[in-house]
Amino acid sequence: MNVSVMQENLARGLQMVSRAVSSRATLPVLANVLLKTESSGLKLTATNLEIGINCWVPGKVETEGEITVPARLLTDLVASLPNRRIDLVLSPKDRTLKVTCGNNRSSIKGIEADEFPVVAAIGESPATSVDARALREALGEVVFAAASDEARPILTGVLTKLDGSTMTLAAADNYRIAVRSLVLDRPVSPEMVIVVPGRSYAELMRILPDAEASIDITVTPNKSQVLFHIEGVDLVSRLIEGQFPNYEPVIPTSHSSRAVVDRETLLAGARRASIFARDSANIVKIELGADGGDGAGLSITAHAADVGDNADTIEAHIEGSPTTIAFNARYLIDVLGALGAEEAALELSGPLAPGVIRGIGKDDYVHVIMPVRTAS
Repeated sequence: MNVSVMQENLARGLQMVSRAVSSRATLPVLANVLLKTESSGLKLTATNLEIGINCWVPGKVETEGEITVPARLLTDLVASLPNRRIDLVLSPKDRTLKVTCGNNRSSIKGIEADEFPVVAAIGESPATSVDARALREALGEVVFAAASDEARPILTGVLTKLDGSTMTLAAADNYRIAVRSLVLDRPVSPEMVIVVPGRSYAELMRILPDAEASIDITVTPNKSQVLFHIEGVDLVSRLIEGQFPNYEPVIPTSHSSRAVVDRETLLAGARRASIFARDSANIVKIELGADGGDGAGLSITAHAADVGDNADTIEAHIEGSPTTIAFNARYLIDVLGALGAEEAALELSGPLAPGVIRGIGKDDYVHVIMPVRTAS
């Protein structure tokens, strides 16, 4: 191998694929990044066996070759070099990669490429594509609601349904449900339903550009893997097998009380209440129409017997009957922090019924939070 690339491009590529490097590798090679020459330059690959990321770095190839080297070592080295040309030369005899940039010369011991797991591009034509910026926003409103507890593996994933011109994303744990829909660039028929690990989508969010671009979505025929491709980068993820719970019946279709509030103001109030709620099982109470009249305010309070209490009264437009409900503060903060709308609507049907949060002007998103039972 003998290839020349620019430091800036190589650093960006290594930063991208390093997200897939295994932090607790059972196989030493999984802590490495695979470097392989291709006609247009250098292909970088990393995997933790759940996800794999390929990234192409433009460059000039003198001699073809491939090797795996410790990902963190190479990433840190390249990041410390000046923005100049980097020459990568492999010595096949002792599996040593020589890195030259200006006056700096380094040697890195590697592991043979044939020991590295295959992270190949899926050779099927893409099922569809979607706007990258829209997908990143949608994932930001859903992924956090996926369960982190591996007791029910299916809930650690995000249900992804491609049907016609619509992509629906749904995540749930035992206490909340987030559902978001967005428009596909190309219709899908028949419908395709897969469950993508929440961790895979979290990594996809990090590599998606905040710019107009199209991302291709390809699913293997046996529905074991999904590939997301955007110019210069592939992310391949395994899929979770199993039946995702039918969440639709849990989403309330009506309400007896509704409050429309400024999202940032309610988020700030929830964060202040959560400081006190830490000592009371993280419970905060929300009261609508405390003054007893239409258009009355919303109050959010927290009380800890040995610490004190906190209360915020927030201007809100309220419809329906006054009511009080208790939520886990973290769930409230999560959705308000992710919601892409200036105003939020809180829809309630009593203290023990699920609460619904929507964004005003956003018909494509719904979030359900289960209430917490309290003594009072």
